Amino acid sequence: MNAPLIGARIPRKEDYRFLTGAGQYTDDVTLPGQTHAAFVRSPHAHARIKSVNTAMARTAPGVLAVYTGDDTAKLGGLPCGWLITDVNGQPMKEPPYPVLAQGKVRFAGERVAVVIAETLAQARDAAEMVEVDYEPLPAVVDGAKARAKGAPALHDIAPDNTCYVWALGDKSAVDAAFAKAAHVTRLDFVNNRLIPNAIEPRAANGMYSRADDSYTLYVASQNPHVERLLMTAFVMGLPEHKVRVVAGDVGGGFGSKIYLYAEDVVVTWAAKQLNRPVKWTAERSESYLSDAHGRDHTTTAELALDKDGKFLAMRVKTIANVGAYLSTFASCVPTILYATLLAGQYTTPLIHCEVTAVFTNTSPVDAYRGAGRPEATYVVERLVETAARDLKLDPAEIRRRNFIRSFPYQTPVALLYDTGNYDATLDAAVKMADVAGFAARKAESAKRGKLRGLGYACYIEACGIAPSAVAGSLGARAGLFEAGEIRVHPTGSVTVFTGSHSHGQGHETSFAQVVADRLGMPIENVDIVHGDTSKVLFGMGTYGSRSIAVGGTAIMKALDKVIAKGRKIAAHLMEAAEADVEYDRGVYKVAGTDKKKMFGEVAFAAYVPHNYPHDKLEPGLNENAFYDPSNFTFPAGSYVCEVEVDPETGKVGIEKWVAVDDFGKIINPMIVEGQVHGGLVQGIGQALLEGCQYDATGQLVTGSFMDYSIPRADDLPSFLVDTRETPCTHNPLGVKGCGEAGAIGAPAALMNAITDALGIKDLAMPATPQTVWRALQQKKAA
Repeated sequence: MNAPLIGARIPRKEDYRFLTGAGQYTDDVTLPGQTHAAFVRSPHAHARIKSVNTAMARTAPGVLAVYTGDDTAKLGGLPCGWLITDVNGQPMKEPPYPVLAQGKVRFAGERVAVVIAETLAQARDAAEMVEVDYEPLPAVVDGAKARAKGAPALHDIAPDNTCYVWALGDKSAVDAAFAKAAHVTRLDFVNNRLIPNAIEPRAANGMYSRADDSYTLYVASQNPHVERLLMTAFVMGLPEHKVRVVAGDVGGGFGSKIYLYAEDVVVTWAAKQLNRPVKWTAERSESYLSDAHGRDHTTTAELALDKDGKFLAMRVKTIANVGAYLSTFASCVPTILYATLLAGQYTTPLIHCEVTAVFTNTSPVDAYRGAGRPEATYVVERLVETAARDLKLDPAEIRRRNFIRSFPYQTPVALLYDTGNYDATLDAAVKMADVAGFAARKAESAKRGKLRGLGYACYIEACGIAPSAVAGSLGARAGLFEAGEIRVHPTGSVTVFTGSHSHGQGHETSFAQVVADRLGMPIENVDIVHGDTSKVLFGMGTYGSRSIAVGGTAIMKALDKVIAKGRKIAAHLMEAAEADVEYDRGVYKVAGTDKKKMFGEVAFAAYVPHNYPHDKLEPGLNENAFYDPSNFTFPAGSYVCEVEVDPETGKVGIEKWVAVDDFGKIINPMIVEGQVHGGLVQGIGQALLEGCQYDATGQLVTGSFMDYSIPRADDLPSFLVDTRETPCTHNPLGVKGCGEAGAIGAPAALMNAITDALGIKDLAMPATPQTVWRALQQKKAA
């Protein structure tokens, strides 16, 4: 029997393909008769379209077609996948989102026309010849000002720019608890808008076949089946079986490639108009303008405590800027994925959250790595750290006084935590960070004229959003299950088909480890197939750290069926009763005897019907399964960050970073560590460097890497990471999910450390040298 593969540090199987340039990304796909698209985008954030003159562009060299909103008017608008009901029981305002603008543009970068030509250069040249006559209108970009008197209205359906006002919790009980509190900590802050920066920009290549009236879309997507469903059912009105969506290798997503975008629809639709394939790949500047952005909350948060530092209640009011239109999951991010996490790791008995979602003349906002959970953790952990300072309590101690220790635990914000051990992760983090020696290090920094600070963050997240019935009752317009298929070949090797999608997570390795371990075979004998709707059962894709917990469990359930059928065959081969046959990691054995059959022998026998009672069992050894989780999984962890600040320049240096996470059972520690490192870097980027900025007219002023700073190696420390394990109780692998954790806990830990160093209550993200220096000058002046 082979050594166990679950928990083994196995190098990623897919890395050789990527490192040798053999990856097959969407832009690598060139089809016979390939044409190229270039989009004409609005230079205005808000304007009426008086006319679009395409005459010159149509006659330009190589141009095959120019389409405007008039041509695509019969197509449906891009749909939102989650219906939020407001505090008055009314559905959210859901304005049309046309694939090419019709009559009006509402953000700079909105698609007005598309030019299709023989070459990309010809398409781009001709796009510059399209003349659009705009009537500029006033714009609003700040979510906090979108509902102000006199603010320009984006949509007739929402004259005050309000999409919805939504609330969760018992407001009266919360207000009563605040009235009796010994202390109240209050913070006002902005969770800054972020721009996704996957290494591969978005791309789409649409093809049409007249032979069978079918379409194929090659696209950089995190969930091809959902893309197909939304495009066929809501936008193009096509039979789903007539559309194939292929998402091959995808170079990162971070949420930005979950959604159905207008470009995907346009190239697919145009392919039929021309009877030739149409390809579009975003320029980085296009991505900055038109990819779905993340975060952008303006929040007032309060925490009520008794005299001993016990949490009594929390009160949160958030304005969520959703941009000009509702993206695919925009509505649920600041509600279902945000307010439900405000309990954090604590026994806070009463919580009320009110969220007002508003339209602005900015790019649509949707899920970005963490999706609501980073925003919630920032609220909770900044409040907790500030309360500790207000009450002169040790930040770790105030957390320990309020930790949840009895499970399952019903929070006041709807979620039921199944398991956890928050003391274990915090204790380990405190020890690894040498918190006991911090005072000495702080004194040493002071001798050099530097400021040193220490910050904590104890986060929790909800992964594998579930179950479908509950999500549906809360507004989800699709199921949240996952699918898996096990195809055992006659020689015993296995191909696994999964509805999950890999775009950097290492599924080809971790899923193969799960299967190979269960079947007792070398990992090389297992292949993973994903991303092609013509090959894979309908699945919901990858987002929300759901892949191993939901997709992995679907695979496990399919394996159960394979093993059960194999037991029947093995019983016949060994002339034993099926009930007497035991199975363990690739070996069928008759209990109490030395009779056994290896899985490979049974697999071969499955394809030779005379080896078993074929009148009772059909040939072959293929099985599939769908899995709809009964609950979320709840990864959690504790981060400790130590910084040193140069007061002369405002430069922040991260001196130490400790992350101790509980992801349940770990499949591949090396992959998990890589995911944690990546998440931490993105969380540090938000807190220290990244900030999407629009000017008052709605122009994006951070439209390139020259203006929008992302972390580099010299901005980062060497991370100290570790894990503690409390297995999830409701999936067979005991796994929880790990892909977003770092991005969830990091911003609060870093900002807590910086404010500790500066000796101030709050500081806006990103904490750039200028921001820090100004805060220090204001402190001196005060």
